[in-house]
This record gives sequence, C-alpha cells and structure tokens, in this order.
Amino acid sequence: MTRRIIRSAPVVAMVIAMPVLAQRPSTLAGRSTVYAPSGMVATSQPLASAAGLEVLRTGGNAIDAAVAAAAVLGVTEPHMTGMGGDMFAIVWLAKEQKLVALNASGRAGSMMTRETLMARGFRAGSQQGAMSVTVPGGLAGWSMLVRTYGKRTLAQNLAPAIRYARDGFPVTPIIAAQWANEIDFLKRDSAAAATFLPGGRAPAAGEWFTNPDLARSMQLVADSGIGVFYGGSLGRRIVARLDRGGGFLMLEDLQKNAPNWVTPISAPFKGFRVWEMPPNNQGIAALEMLRILEPYDLKAMGHNSAQYLHHLIEAKKLAYADLTRFVGDADHLDMPAEAMLTDEFIAERRSHLDTARAQERVDPGLLRTKSETIYLTVADAEGNMVSFINSNYDYFGSGIVVPGTGFVLHNRGAGFTLDAGRPNTVAPGRRPFHTLIPAFVTRTVDGEEQPYMSFGLMGGGVQAQGHAQFIINHVVFGMDVQESIDAPRFRHLDGLRVALEAPITDAVRAQLAALGHVLVPQPAVAFGGAQAIIRLPRGWAAGSDPRKDGMAVGY
Repeated sequence: MTRRIIRSAPVVAMVIAMPVLAQRPSTLAGRSTVYAPSGMVATSQPLASAAGLEVLRTGGNAIDAAVAAAAVLGVTEPHMTGMGGDMFAIVWLAKEQKLVALNASGRAGSMMTRETLMARGFRAGSQQGAMSVTVPGGLAGWSMLVRTYGKRTLAQNLAPAIRYARDGFPVTPIIAAQWANEIDFLKRDSAAAATFLPGGRAPAAGEWFTNPDLARSMQLVADSGIGVFYGGSLGRRIVARLDRGGGFLMLEDLQKNAPNWVTPISAPFKGFRVWEMPPNNQGIAALEMLRILEPYDLKAMGHNSAQYLHHLIEAKKLAYADLTRFVGDADHLDMPAEAMLTDEFIAERRSHLDTARAQERVDPGLLRTKSETIYLTVADAEGNMVSFINSNYDYFGSGIVVPGTGFVLHNRGAGFTLDAGRPNTVAPGRRPFHTLIPAFVTRTVDGEEQPYMSFGLMGGGVQAQGHAQFIINHVVFGMDVQESIDAPRFRHLDGLRVALEAPITDAVRAQLAALGHVLVPQPAVAFGGAQAIIRLPRGWAAGSDPRKDGMAVGY
C-alpha cells in the first residue's frame, strides 16, 4: 500500500493537554505544525529531510534515518557540517523504553599543548586554520549509532549523500547567502576554494553544485569502513596536510578515537523533565536557566515583555558564567554536572538575579565537589526518537580541505581556553568545550517516564538560551511546536549587550534599555535554527525553523 507523504498540516486537533491562550504571542509568519501518523523527519534542508523519510519508508529506523539525513546535510550544507566535524545524539529506544546518549566529539591531538598554543598566538574562541583542528569524531559517531541500534549498514545510509555529492543538487536560498559570505575565507586555502568556489564564486540560490571529491571520500568509507578515516589512507592524508600547516594531530590520535555512551542529565520543569548532554557541552546551562526561572510567574509577565526578557537574560548570564568556570572535558571537571543542578546551588544562583537592573558581569557559582552546526530529529513507526546534532563549529570550520577529499575539517579546538587550571584548559587528549546540545523531554505517565519531545536548536552560543526559550514557549505559554520555534528570540551576547529579533516591539526595547540592557543588531542566523518532534497519543507533530531552509516531513 502506498502511503501519502505529508508536507503541511492537515486540519486536525493536537491531542495534548496544554493551556489555551486568548491571544497568541507574535511569531514569525509562515509555517504550520506538521502532523503524520507513522514517522517524521525534521532537518534544516529539504533534501536531507526527504532522504531521512525515504530511509524510514524503506525499512530503516529513526537511527538510520538520522545518519542518512546528517550525511546529506554534509553535502547540501557543507559550511555547517560534514565528515570533518563532531556530533552528539540522544536516542529514545522504544523497545527498551529508555534514553541513551552518545558523545562523538573528538580530542585534542597529542602535540596540542597550552605552552605551544600560547607561543603561537592561539586565539581561544575564534581560532581557525590547522591549529584549531581536533580529531573529527562525527563519522565514528554515525557508525556507532548505526552499528548499535540501526537496521541498515552505514554504507546504505551514506548512499543518498553520495548520490547528491556525485550528481549534484540545487542550492537553497539561505544556505547560498551564508556560503557567499565566506568567499574570502575559503580563498585562504587552495583546496577549500577549489572545492567550494567553482568558477571562483559561491553557488547562487537554485544553482547546481556537485562535489565529486566528497562522493569519492564517502564511497571509500562505505566500501572500506571508517578505519580508512581513522588511521587508514584518508587519515594519513589528513595528518600530513595538518602537519604542513602547523597542526597537532598524529595518526595515533585518529586511531585511538572512540565515541562513548554517556548518561544524559536532566531537570524537572513545570511537570516535564528536560534532558541534555552532560559536559563537555553546554547542555547544563539550559537546565540551570530553567531551574533558576521556574519559581517566577513567567506567564503573568507576558511573553517577550520587557520584564520577562529581563529575567531570562539575567538567568542566562548566571548559567553561562558557570559554563565558563566549571564545564570542560568530563574527565577533568572540578564539579560534577549534577552538583550544578542541586536545590542549594540553584537557590544561591537565583539570589544573584537582579530583577530591576541588568548586570554587566556576574561571577560563577561556588565550587561544590559533591555530587555553526546542524540539528535534526527523527521519529519512526516503532516509537524510536533521535535528537541529533553535527557541526563544523564555525562556517566551514577550520577552512582547511585536504586536497581531493571534498570536506572541511572542523575547528573545535577553538573551544578550549588557555587559562590554566580549568576543566576546559587545552591539553593533549582532552575534549574541548562544545556548544552542541541535542535535547529531549519526557513526562511521567502512570508512574513511568515516557517520551514526549525531541528537539534542538543550532547556533553556537545561542543554543542553551534558545533551548530555554523554546521550552518556556511551549510549556508555559501553550504554543504548539511550530509556534514555539517561530516565536521571536533574544540572544545575550556578552556584558550588557543583547540582540532581539524584529517582531519584539519598540516599546519593549525601550523598557529593556531603561533596565540597563544595550541592544545591538544581529543577522537572522544569530538566533539559531530549531527542529522538534512531539509524540502524540497517535502519531507525531513536528516543526522546522523558518530561519533555515529546512522542513518537517512525515508519512
């Protein structure tokens, strides 16, 4: 029996108990929530969504579809992601009725020392080039997910991406605009320019782009396995190219790379439980924000009112101060993540939230020793759900392409700090601090924790503050999944500087300025791009961010 593909919402009611608003807060115009009975895929690019859907419809499960979609995004959104990046995932396993999480971020090379970086003028937070490259862990993560929980082989799941790289595809508008902004950067590396600037320019919207080198690299992995990347012929080429540019990876670093299963961390919020990845990434900040904010009557303040935004911005400052001080490689933490979510720690942090004035600087909490990116999500007919994020870090990562490979190497080493004695201080074999955070939401039904929503929001430092805004939109203000994504966001940058999306009114902006906030303009991409899937009593509901080119699609 042929099943109809659904790309827009039919007229049905959402069977979820949520508060009803007399008047919805303003949102970005455009999309409806997508509903489907059997499976759902939401990504930031239509061909990736279609590839994931095809996997679901031809016998693969959500894990297979997530990897297939991620691989396609490495072709169609090459500035954001690819085989040269890192990844994280949270997976709900329907058969086992449990959440599992995979950390597939790579480690610093054996020669990457603080002393060497300081001597060379390394710029923490913004470094690109060979010095910024750590082991790319994403491909090993794809393999681990498929090998452990998939129904198809990695080679089968790479096939759609190989086809698009080999035969080409028309570039979508937002991606084309972002690509065009990186022309000067890509020209710094001859192989990057040869790969991503055909004819000396970036492809325009609607123009076809092919990447035969990437097709060959992915086919090599499909035919020979990931060992060809982690120590084999492809790995040797990567190490040799980085060595010529002053990089720090040795072949043994690639050979030793191994993703690992970790226990996700969580916090309750308004009757739900929100799950994030543990350090080395910033998921803890989203949970800390929600815990700090929970006692306040956010709904009474009014969505995106000045008082509401002020509370969220100030909570963000507190949580991110703790990120800087306490988060880094999980094996080198001063304080376990769980200690940052205790009632005592949160109450102390909340006491520093000034409800009447913006604070330029906040200190991290007290040490307690006790206990640019793509995001996609997939759900299948069996009930499995995948929250998946993969990234090069900055646009086109390090800017380095090994000649003939077709993909950039990420610059995750920029996430390290050079400050001595921190969990995130650079050192050989350490994992750097990561902005990547897939997320998940459960709720208790008949005494058991049940899956409710898989979601995420790409965009570097906006991710944790974006997670908190999305959850509050949905849980506190009763917005459906698409409205929760569309609603205008703030992004706190640093100090007193805050960016607001255009639908937030001039009156609110003036009130925030009166509280001491300094409002600065930022491009639309600065506010991130979200995807989300909700499990309904029957079927699925999903949304995809209009700030990106993607879509949610189901069957």
